[in-house]
Formats: sequence, C-alpha cells, structure tokens
Amino acid sequence: QRLSVAEELGGQVSRDLSVILEQLENMTRSTNASHGWSNASSSNTSMKQLKSEPSRLQGNMELYMPHLREYPDSLQPRVVLGRGRRGVTLVLGIPTVRREKQSYLVSTLSSLLTSLTSSERRDLLIIVFVAETDVEYVDSVAGSLSDSFPEEVQSGLLEVVSPSQHYYPDFNLLKETFGDSKERVKWRTKQNLDYSFLMLYAQDKGSYYVQLEDDVVAKTGYYSDMKAFVTQAAPSEWLYLEFSQLGFIGKMFKTSDLPMIVEFFLMFHKDKPIDWLLDHILWVKVCNPEKDNKHCDLQKAMLKRRYKPSLFQHVGLHSSLPGKLQRLKVSEDGVRVDPSRLIHVCVSCRFLFRSGNSKAIGDKFYNTTVEVLPRNHSFVRRGSFACENSAVFVSGEFTNGVAEGEIKKALQPITALRLVVRSDSDVWALLSEVSVKISKL
Repeated sequence: QRLSVAEELGGQVSRDLSVILEQLENMTRSTNASHGWSNASSSNTSMKQLKSEPSRLQGNMELYMPHLREYPDSLQPRVVLGRGRRGVTLVLGIPTVRREKQSYLVSTLSSLLTSLTSSERRDLLIIVFVAETDVEYVDSVAGSLSDSFPEEVQSGLLEVVSPSQHYYPDFNLLKETFGDSKERVKWRTKQNLDYSFLMLYAQDKGSYYVQLEDDVVAKTGYYSDMKAFVTQAAPSEWLYLEFSQLGFIGKMFKTSDLPMIVEFFLMFHKDKPIDWLLDHILWVKVCNPEKDNKHCDLQKAMLKRRYKPSLFQHVGLHSSLPGKLQRLKVSEDGVRVDPSRLIHVCVSCRFLFRSGNSKAIGDKFYNTTVEVLPRNHSFVRRGSFACENSAVFVSGEFTNGVAEGEIKKALQPITALRLVVRSDSDVWALLSEVSVKISKL
C-alpha cells in the first residue's frame, strides 16, 4: 500500500513539473524563429554595430530572487565593452570571476579567436561576463581585454558585461545540502545565477548560444565543426548539443529556448548544481515515471547530441572555488591525467601508457616516444641508447596506441619521464591508462 501511495505521489509530482515546464515553454513560443545556420547568417548585413543601451533582463527573476524588488535597476546589465552586436548565428558566453591564483581568460579568448576567418568573425559574438560586483576589478578586466584584443572590441565581436552590485542575494542564508560544505553551496548557487544572467543577456543576440568557461582551449576550426554538426542535427528535435564532455563546457542551446531553461534554473538555483538541473529538464520533458531508468535514459538521449572529439579542452588547474585544484583534463570517457604528476619521480622497473578505449578507438597516440631523464645523465654511455639530446634518452614508443617497456638499469635512477608527440593529430588523444612502478632509491 505504501508503494502505491509513493507511486501516486511521484506521478503527481511529475505531472506538476510537466505543467510548469509547458507553461515556461509557452512563454517563449511566440519568439521562436527558424534556426537554420544559413538563415541566421544572412542577417549579418543588418547587424547592429552601434553602441546601444542594454535592455533590462527579462523573465521572472524577481519571483525567485525577491531581494531584487528593492532595487529597480538591479537587473540592468552593466556593459563595460560592447557595440550592441546582434543578429549573429553564434554567441559564446564566458563567465569569469576573480581567481586566487592564475587567470586563464586571455589565453582562452586567444584560442577562440586565432583560427577564425573574416566571415566567421562577422557572424560571432563573444560575451565575457565578469561575475563580480567590484567595479574597480571589473574595469581592470575590461581594460586588460581591451588592450589584448583592440580590434575585436572595436568591431563588436567581443563584449564585456557585469551585474549590478545588488544582483546577488545573501549567500550566507543558504542551507547546506547533499553533503556539500557551506562554501561549495555558495559557489554552485552563484554559478547558477551567473549562467542564468549570461543566458538571459545573450538570448536576443543570435540564434545559438554556447556555454564556455574562462579556462579552456578551443580546437582549431571549432566554428566550422559546430556549424556542420548543427546542420546535421537540424532535422531532429534537440534541447542541447554537446561539444565537450566535461561539466557544462561546450553546451549549445537555441536562444529561443534560453528563457525557459533559465526559468527552470532560477526556480531551483539554491537546491542543486546547474548540470543536475539541466538533466532534470530532460527528465521532466520526456521521462515517464512508470518506466524504468533505462527507458528514461534512452528518451533523454534523443534530446541531446554529442560531437566527438571534444572541441574544447579544459586547461585550468586552479578552480574558481577557493582552495580547489582541478588536476583533471577533458577526456573522452577515460582517465584524466595531470602530466605534471609524472615528473620528478624516481622510477625503477616498468611503465605502461595506453591510449584510446572502446568508446574512443581512434583517440590514440601516434608517432609518440617515451623519454627519460637520468639523474646522472652525464655518466650514461651514449652509444648504448637512443638519445634525444645530451640529457634525455628514448626508452620506448607507442605501437597501436600502447607504450610499454622497462627502464634499463643503466639509466636509473631517473628524475623525469615524459611523452613526446612528434606529429600533429586531427583528433584529441585519450590517455586511458598510466602505470608506472615506483620504488625507493
């Protein structure tokens, strides 16, 4: 009997959420338009390049953030750099915050801009959202980007915006949930609000919106790759396309869907991380509570498409969450490795490096050698080993994606072990297994 009651309650909750989602979709249905890449591109000739006053963010933000009602201008974006560019096909949103350690923002933007053609530059808008209320800091970031990318700022390709000083609520009032610390709850809640702000600001700028972070590197040709993939996915229904596996990086949405998505995020911004909330939208849209999880996963998979290999690689070591180190890199369903962890160790015996896996068969290392640096390299006889230079010795190479071997006794002890890739690759390389036997010397 209790099971029946639970199932009935679960069904009612699902129906209620479905009604809410349908209402949110109805709110934005009137603004839906064609999302063909070629159709959107044709509007470039009428693109607004003149600087204009930013419009107040729309949506029911005040309903979910009641403190905003006390400040009438709290939803007015502060456009620090920008020329009002609209009508583009693709909008890239990059939130950035003050980091305790290293900033990766300039290198991220450089990787996004370097390989663009002139036509792609005219059909793209990059929005950097400085998610801080310290005006002096925001202006310093804007000044740095203006100095680094003057042409992109002048043309309107690059914008810098920030929220008002009253946008964020009192994070000290948040409740700790899911075993997360107070600091982590604050961090994930602020991230929800940052992404929501940026999405709403970007919704009327172009046809597609891609969420990025300020510590990624883009693969050369990412724009044309995304364009081709969107064209391929156009005949089917989808909520988002994925161009990276890690977290929220590289998620693409139709801008007409952003108001509905943001509304859902705002409803539960204090409760769960943003990637969980995105998955919940899929669940509400297609999952039947009377079916099992396998059926639900299959239905959700129909509303998202993933491009391989990843077009955006995560490179940041220091997270925006104070004290958190991100030693992991994006990989395709494999082990994520911080290469620096293989350096400065004393090794005796064997090593094994395996690349690719069953889901990414082609993502292997080719024309790659394993090299070692002996501690006393000046005493090693050069004629006995293949040597890269006067100090480094080749100890193995990848064959069919695997490098396995023994470090000769004459080379021990060593102070460094490295992989050297000797040719370019058209795909990401996945290091799926690392085994280095270590013993005390």
